[in-house]
Amino acid sequence: MPARRKARKRALDVLYEADLRDLPIDEVLRSSISRIEGPRPGYLDYAILLVEGTAEHLNRIDELIASYAEGWTLERMPAVDRNLARVAVYELLYRDDIDDAVAISEAVELARQMSTDDSPRFLNGVLGRIAEYATH
Repeated sequence: MPARRKARKRALDVLYEADLRDLPIDEVLRSSISRIEGPRPGYLDYAILLVEGTAEHLNRIDELIASYAEGWTLERMPAVDRNLARVAVYELLYRDDIDDAVAISEAVELARQMSTDDSPRFLNGVLGRIAEYATH
């Protein structure tokens, strides 16, 4: 698995846990980092950046997801999809070094591996609309 995908997966794990357990994201991040044994993984810095950036802009990110997820509220979305979308929207809006297509395809690929059969198509549509908004 490429390093950036590992970072996205680790960020998803932290955001997902914070979401499901209703805990502060920074607390879950610290706990996650403290459980790492051995040498620090090379992808960890990007994972931390994704988690901290998503947490910093969470209200705006959630507002956009809710606006562009036609017929779906954040609460109705599967937790994996909601948090994959959060990471991807953070990359779409706040990371100029990541192409929109890469942010979207990475979220779709992780959804394919970790969520429902409908999730990849759902995320692709929502994130595509948000990417279009972001470029205007």
